[in-house]
Amino acid sequence: MTAEKIRLMPPLPDRKKVQRIHIIGICGTAMGTLAAMLKDRGFNVEGSDRGAYPPMSDWLAARNIEIQSGYDPAHIAANTDLVVVGNVCRRDNVEVVAAQKRDLSCISLPEMLRWLFFADKRGLVVTGTHGKTTTTAMIAWILYQAQKDPSFFVGGVTTNFSSNYRLGSGKDFVIEGDEYDTAFFDKVPKFWHYPAFAATINNVEFDHVDIYPTIEEIEHVFSRFAAQVDPKGVLWVNGDDPRAVRCAKNALASVKTFGLEAKNTLSATILKMDGEGTHLQITFEGKKLGSTILPMIGNHNVRNFLGALGVASAAGVSIKIGMKLIAGFKGVKKRQEIKGEINDILVIDDFAHHPSALRETLAALRQRYSSRRIWAIFEAKSNTSRRSVFQDEYPKAFQNADIVVLSQPWKKDNLPENEKISISQLVSDIRKQGKEVFLIPKVEEIVSFVAEKSLPGDVIAGLSGSAFGGLHDKILARLSKSDTDLKDE
Repeated sequence: MTAEKIRLMPPLPDRKKVQRIHIIGICGTAMGTLAAMLKDRGFNVEGSDRGAYPPMSDWLAARNIEIQSGYDPAHIAANTDLVVVGNVCRRDNVEVVAAQKRDLSCISLPEMLRWLFFADKRGLVVTGTHGKTTTTAMIAWILYQAQKDPSFFVGGVTTNFSSNYRLGSGKDFVIEGDEYDTAFFDKVPKFWHYPAFAATINNVEFDHVDIYPTIEEIEHVFSRFAAQVDPKGVLWVNGDDPRAVRCAKNALASVKTFGLEAKNTLSATILKMDGEGTHLQITFEGKKLGSTILPMIGNHNVRNFLGALGVASAAGVSIKIGMKLIAGFKGVKKRQEIKGEINDILVIDDFAHHPSALRETLAALRQRYSSRRIWAIFEAKSNTSRRSVFQDEYPKAFQNADIVVLSQPWKKDNLPENEKISISQLVSDIRKQGKEVFLIPKVEEIVSFVAEKSLPGDVIAGLSGSAFGGLHDKILARLSKSDTDLKDE
């Protein structure tokens, strides 16, 4: 459960006088990105983390950002001006306690973004249970192609920019608005902190069960977000999603809808999917604007694209121009990312870990690779995926896979056994649907199994909210070795 309102900002030093910033929990993806952004702005940035390991430790080191291993009051330099506290930190963190004793201002990542990076920018905020990262990246690409020189902060590495952030000179800052909580001293969704001139609500589903025990509480935080969008701005809502539409009712901004249904302000008809992507006919306010090709597949990505077109139009790029500028968009790492192909066996990495995301991703792969055998290799590791609340939803999510491989769920937590998903039950339920399903606990064992059983033409999709132990690269390396061994015989 979150608090009812964001806290008042603590007294902060003069921006012009801040020189040194310490970040507690610097190796998280978002925190590490913030560190790099601050470095680019000219600040002296360093930080600490209990888990300072690659790839983030290497990424930060390449930017000359010092990382202290573990937490110790001595890590906070004497000349530190400001401390940023990650949401992994508890109030008894020794560095937090030390900073407070020294009367150093402690703020969260969203507060820092609002205070420093949004001070002179127009906020374009992308929210929703699914599709935030891809939609944010699409908006950033369209605005960049339109020579708007945008800034952006996104929860994944965009392939076009080879980065998850950009600091541009244009007036717009595009940000992925996460509904996860902010910090121990500010228990509200991150997106409540972002001033939005234009925004999306892509969809609203039950997620983040560790924070929101009911779907009603999730609807509440999205409704509050909708109400804070600038009254002079616009809120684009997925009109195919009744919950998203309901959450927009309290908005003071103009509300417009997007989706695949003709009733929406902005809609798309899918003409076909092929190697180029998804061929679409776009309609805006009842008028056909023409056709375009989205270089991605899946109904969910079509909706992401429509939301991106809507927000980009609020930033001054007409929908018709945006339809053209999406050409060349290369997506985001871990979103239907093709990792490689060996001996006509295609290996794909995808972030899907919620039942709906799994269902949509596998449906998209089935549409794109209709004549090929599809493997779904799933790891239940995220806070969402390893909980029993979704036990009955997961079996249906795999309906478009031919072969399902499940690994054991992540054990490194204090989640009570009765709240954990039962992988053995999931195996049984998927098998009842007539699917080939295998429980293979370890990554190395999965790699060996795939290398032995896969055939030319197969599509291997590794589905996880984490790096999955390097599964995808290990499969490609093993397939490459097998292919070399065959050629040497």
